[in-house]
Amino acid sequence: MSFIQLSQAAGVTKITLDSPSNRNALSSGLMRELLAALADAATDEATRVVVLDHTGPVFCSGADLAETAAATSAGQMPANTLGEILEAVATCPKPVIAAVRGPARAGGVGLIAAADLAVCSTEATFAFSEVRIGVVPALISSTVLPRLRPRDAAELYLTGDVFDGARAASAGLVNVAVPAADIDSIVDKWTASLVRGAPRALAASKELLRRNISLADLPELSVLSLEFFTSAEGREGVMAFREKRSASWVPSA
Repeated sequence: MSFIQLSQAAGVTKITLDSPSNRNALSSGLMRELLAALADAATDEATRVVVLDHTGPVFCSGADLAETAAATSAGQMPANTLGEILEAVATCPKPVIAAVRGPARAGGVGLIAAADLAVCSTEATFAFSEVRIGVVPALISSTVLPRLRPRDAAELYLTGDVFDGARAASAGLVNVAVPAADIDSIVDKWTASLVRGAPRALAASKELLRRNISLADLPELSVLSLEFFTSAEGREGVMAFREKRSASWVPSA
């Protein structure tokens, strides 16, 4: 049984969560396949952008609670694999987009926050439901808290209340909330822009976004800037701009 679908076209690898019978819960099987797919995408030169999508009405319901209960009774903690997934998404050298067409809960929200860009439907709902079952949103805080405004984080973490797509966008969890029919056009617009970015430059830009940059970093940043301007990518990019053509790394349609 497979828990994900994979497809690739024009530099875009789509990883689709495909376990609708349990609302795409983060079972050990799904997490194992997702980790493998992310690892492959990270090293695949043909992959320029990764899109996380889903089948069924639910993006991801969070941990597979039945599986987790059985494992913890045996002294194990399968949810730790979620930390590996969040890290794999956040540190992937390729930009990652989350296309959220339906509800997300707990670990599923952490997965959305780990992505570089996220679009959700206005009808999608979200919740940090952990406190209501006596646990805490520990692992997902690594990706969620840097996204959320502090006041939003406090309210949503402590109440466990359900919130909609518009609130997700205003709080910073997603970039934009749109009608479900418009999600594909947003994803297509983003991917068309992202594949025009140079692979090494995109990876380095993602690293900068993960750092807490300040004026104290100016000497290091100056060296980094010079490194890229004098790199093969930098020279090709400048030449392509001057010649009014696409750079060599832009995939053909």
